[in-house]
Amino acid sequence: MGGVLEGGDQEASQASHLQMLSSVLPSAEKGRVSLVQSYHHAFKGFSAMLTEEEAALLSDNKEVVSVFRDRTLQLHTTRSWDFLEAESGVGAERLQHKASNDVIIGIIDTERALFSWKEYGRNHPASVTLGWGRSLRGGKAPAWKQLTSKDQTATESYSLMFAGDAAAEYTPVSEASNCYPGSIDERKASGKILVCVDTDPTLTRRVKKSVAEGAGAKGLILIDEEEKGVPFDSGSFPFAEVGSDVGLQILKYLNSTKKPSAVILPSEEAKEIRPAPVVAYFSSRGPGGLTEAILKPDVMAPGVSIVAASIPISDTGTIPTGREPSKFAIKSGTSMACPHVAGAGAFVKSAHPRCSSTSATVTNNLGRPLTNHKLASASFHDMGSGEMSPLRALSPGLVFDTAIDDYLLFLCRYGYKDQAVRSISGRSNFSCPYNAAASPDLISDINYPSISIAKLERKQTVSRTVTNVGPPNATYTAAVDAPAGITVQVSPARLSFSRRGAKASYAVAFEARGASKGYGYGSITWSDGAHAIHSVFAVNCV
Repeated sequence: MGGVLEGGDQEASQASHLQMLSSVLPSAEKGRVSLVQSYHHAFKGFSAMLTEEEAALLSDNKEVVSVFRDRTLQLHTTRSWDFLEAESGVGAERLQHKASNDVIIGIIDTERALFSWKEYGRNHPASVTLGWGRSLRGGKAPAWKQLTSKDQTATESYSLMFAGDAAAEYTPVSEASNCYPGSIDERKASGKILVCVDTDPTLTRRVKKSVAEGAGAKGLILIDEEEKGVPFDSGSFPFAEVGSDVGLQILKYLNSTKKPSAVILPSEEAKEIRPAPVVAYFSSRGPGGLTEAILKPDVMAPGVSIVAASIPISDTGTIPTGREPSKFAIKSGTSMACPHVAGAGAFVKSAHPRCSSTSATVTNNLGRPLTNHKLASASFHDMGSGEMSPLRALSPGLVFDTAIDDYLLFLCRYGYKDQAVRSISGRSNFSCPYNAAASPDLISDINYPSISIAKLERKQTVSRTVTNVGPPNATYTAAVDAPAGITVQVSPARLSFSRRGAKASYAVAFEARGASKGYGYGSITWSDGAHAIHSVFAVNCV
């Protein structure tokens, strides 16, 4: 439980606080709760905490598991402002005095203590210098990870060897090339930097690193196109990861000289990486597994190269000499994106308390369409409606209000019986439309901001309703970007709103005219000259 006190008479505030606690606790019948005794905030120069009397009141209530004293921690939020500023062009100083003024966002991760920020458009590439003096840059890595060890300086290089040439006796070259456990001859690899490939997806980078380190190698260069942009903590063992293009140059160099050599240099933070963002290789792709009539994913969010609090590594072999285990690590994944999604939601709600929407953009920091990790154009099954853009959600113009009934109708169309839907929703008088499960294609009619047609044989029409959250007397005009072979007609093509909060509906007719089989992608953009609302769609022609 938390709260924000705005100042004023402290005794009066405490009295009202006790009254609030007394009124809330008796109604806490739906579950037991654990409360923290103190909370602090720095807004408007006021600090507040529970008193001993309040803590005692909480402890006496049977619905409370425990009340314990919490210590004050300093927050570090610099990088999230970088994300907001980079994706909008609006300065952080301006942002901090607007919608987010009285908002505190706390994230609890049941695995570890977590506070994270986005290294937006940044990474820590490691450089490899070959014997001929050419420097090649690898992928992302923790800033301290590539520090040269005491016996390897920036001016000293080591023999470079392809791992396949260091194969142990009776070992296939394909296994040694992938740094397979037991595949490397220590007598050949000791004292050298090994070049390993990743043609066997069953072996992780950590396994390959352990194999090279166990063989006495001085370092490892891994050629891996898929994971080159995802950080890897190799401890104190020199490690660099490169993509296929750079890897090919290294292999050509190995074959061009009798005594190839190289050095892995310390990594450095690189700012304003372009293009950014890109869709990570491990990001979930659509279409959805349960139904293809709802576009999945919904949106993408920052989740790569996040500096997060982490349990210190206990293995001393992974810690650089003379350094203590770090309490932070660079993480990637859905759990790293969650704090930003939660923060974006709270950020929007601070300006619009009744709104739970967000917005998204489909362009990168070059002003071009978003790409995947291979720099190929990303489809809406890769990125959903795009990367979330919380600033644009502060003044979207129009919103798609997906109501509870929409979700209940989804359950009906998906095949749930009336009794199951009533049990889930708590609505004892709810009934599904007659024979609802017989028309699963009508799931596409749910008032979602995107549109997905699972099977377009000839023609299908869906409807949407938008709500004006912008100024009154607004008129929006539709513009369609349709794929080849699919005709898309919006009716009406103009929507007028006399007041804020007014709603208007429209229909979208999709018709296949010589389209190739498979999915086609496009969008409908509603614009009033000041706002542009993109509704993306994916249509599967069969």
